[in-house]
Amino acid sequence: MNRKELNPDSSPQAAFGARLRSSREARGWKQEELAAQMGYSSTHISAVETGRKVPTLRFSRSLDQALGTQGTIDTFERQWREIRQGSLLEGFPEYVGYEGRAAEIRLYEVGVIPGLLQTPDYAAALARGAVKRGAITDDQADERVRLIAERQAALLRTPPPLMFVVLDESCIRVPIGGPGVRDAQLAHLVEFAELSNTVLQLAPFEMGERRPFDLPVTLLTLTDRSLLSYGESAQRGHLERESTFVLPLLTAYHQLQAEAPSQAETVAIINQARRTPHD
Repeated sequence: MNRKELNPDSSPQAAFGARLRSSREARGWKQEELAAQMGYSSTHISAVETGRKVPTLRFSRSLDQALGTQGTIDTFERQWREIRQGSLLEGFPEYVGYEGRAAEIRLYEVGVIPGLLQTPDYAAALARGAVKRGAITDDQADERVRLIAERQAALLRTPPPLMFVVLDESCIRVPIGGPGVRDAQLAHLVEFAELSNTVLQLAPFEMGERRPFDLPVTLLTLTDRSLLSYGESAQRGHLERESTFVLPLLTAYHQLQAEAPSQAETVAIINQARRTPHD
């Protein structure tokens, strides 16, 4: 029998199918064995795996029960909701799966606080802004906020991942959600910096051409020490595994950290920003 190769980056539906196949094969199950446990035909399983059939809520919940992912942070039901809402960029659901298992996370962000550090009110304000622009629906906005909470919950595992975060100064200057939301968000950043597994730094405007990045950067180190990078365009996200592309980014990230103020200096700048009301 010819085996169809799957490209999980091609669409959220393809990512669902690829994950289904890999999870099934990791348990040594044939399609018939999984189908028997779920109450579906092996033909149905095959069609979902290869992207010829869209999974349903019932199918996703049955899959979670059969594979033991029910009640976890990364259920098939959640992935199905991402497909149904269509509010996430292609490539992002696959990235989230790696993020939830990474040993080290390195972030550089411009303009807005990254999702892993957002307060619920800050995340909701960004989502409402997207709704007002007509970019997403109310349901998709709710889904975005829920996903951020789920991603943050995944960081509470034992042991937690090491997190290195460098924020462009614009992240703390751009007013999002009004003074109360802004102050609570800045206070949350200070609390984040106090954790034992985190390092927070600010890249001030005056760094100018000394900053190595113009766009947001995400780097993951997995438990086997392999490296991944993730970036986004307006249309889709891209997960890069090739070390010849990822290692230069890691080198540039270390250069960014060396140029940026220390964590203590960063916290002082953030606290000063809190004392300076934004017009």
